[in-house]
Amino acid sequence: MPKEIERKFLVAEDTWRDQAGRGQAFRQAIIFSKNNRSIRIRTINDEEARLTLKIGIDDMARHEFEYDVPIEDARELLDLAKGGRITKTRYKVEHQGHVWEIDVYEGDLKGLVVAEVELESEDEKAALPSWLGREVTKDKRFSNQALAEGSLGKDWRDGI
Repeated sequence: MPKEIERKFLVAEDTWRDQAGRGQAFRQAIIFSKNNRSIRIRTINDEEARLTLKIGIDDMARHEFEYDVPIEDARELLDLAKGGRITKTRYKVEHQGHVWEIDVYEGDLKGLVVAEVELESEDEKAALPSWLGREVTKDKRFSNQALAEGSLGKDWRDGI
């Protein structure tokens, strides 16, 4: 069974940009969510799309199933999706044997920058880059599902 194990951090400074490749534009929305389960639709550069099912295990790990879908279907699902949508650009930076994904949010979340690293196990240690800020792995407000549902509120910049 596919399993996603990750740590997530706020980004404190922009020095990561010197090492980042070209970003990918994501548009995504939650189609369904209940408790620790969700179904998400995501387009990437408006050229490809994926449907993702996530079932939470704990704060750091979840089962994840991802499937390619036709872009036309994804666009329609984005229009039909429950709740808010997220628009962001994702960049990748390699740091001491791990690939960090840095999400730069747009729209209502403009100014929010979050980095995450996927791990092989919950015990695995990843060297932390100097540009990271506070860890938010266990803060449910920073899951993509919660962000799409407005977990940070309209005045989110004041609270983090």
